[in-house]
Amino acid sequence: MPLTRLCITMGDAAGIGPEIILKALRTLRSGGEGERSQISVAGSAKAFDAAAKAMALPSLQSFGDVELIEVGGGAEAPAFGQWSAQTGDLAYRAIVAAVEAQRSGRTDAIVTAPLSKEALHLAGHHYPGHTELLAALTGGAGPVMMLAHGDFRVSHVTTHIPLEQVPTKATPERLARVVTLTHQTLIRLGVDRPRIAVAALNPHAGEGGVLGRYDIDVAAPVLEKLRADGIDVVGPVPGDTVFVKMRARQFDAVVAMYHDQGHIPVKLLGFSVDPKTGAWEALSGVNITLGLPIIRTSVDHGTAFDIAGKGIASERSLIEAIEYAELLASRKQ
Repeated sequence: MPLTRLCITMGDAAGIGPEIILKALRTLRSGGEGERSQISVAGSAKAFDAAAKAMALPSLQSFGDVELIEVGGGAEAPAFGQWSAQTGDLAYRAIVAAVEAQRSGRTDAIVTAPLSKEALHLAGHHYPGHTELLAALTGGAGPVMMLAHGDFRVSHVTTHIPLEQVPTKATPERLARVVTLTHQTLIRLGVDRPRIAVAALNPHAGEGGVLGRYDIDVAAPVLEKLRADGIDVVGPVPGDTVFVKMRARQFDAVVAMYHDQGHIPVKLLGFSVDPKTGAWEALSGVNITLGLPIIRTSVDHGTAFDIAGKGIASERSLIEAIEYAELLASRKQ
């Protein structure tokens, strides 16, 4: 794999972002994995110093080959678990810095730690989330969210909108774009002949029209045309069986119609819980943004303000996001 250059953004400084970044760097460098990528970090030096001190982690400076792109302006690190306009603005500036680094050719891909939508809005940056913010900064039109847990991959036709708006937002054009981008991304990930299934919007794919006609009248003609164009796509497949079929490796990806339809199966696989205590043991999974002029991957979890500063956050999802970014960047090269 060719050497890639990655920029990791800090996310919300009051969350677990600084902690999991330091832990991921420790894991990657101790295993010799760092030789395949040059890493820079966009964030606040004081936030990383506070995390290292509070949780007995290696300092960011101890990784001599990791460049810090400072966005903190010398401000003191926020308290763990206390998001604010300050933390929202820091997270925003880290994203802007990472995008600029990629635009100027200094990096090949961006990997993002989690930010808080509430803090982002409090700081005056009114975006629904990372994906929409990155689209605005890069000029990307119609970005698509893909979640991945190993070879279990789910793209989304719609995401952060009210459920009652899904049928009107899941237009034929949008559905075709999501399937096409999913097909192209699977090829870049090394799947030679991608097999894609589209989940039905309605129960039982509409049950012949008794339970709705979207899948029959809107989705089915789109998929027929995509097949004629050479894409191996089936559906609409009822949502209560399509993910089981992908787990059985009948498909390489599923296109979900709305946020929870796609997120629930991926997170059921990726979130490991101790059955005796109910505590999280591990968080696995990656968020990949399709349709942008840049490569961006992210952790598949939130800021976890409730455990920030306690030293118990898992870096597993971030490491997987780094690995996906390396793979996508190397394929682009």
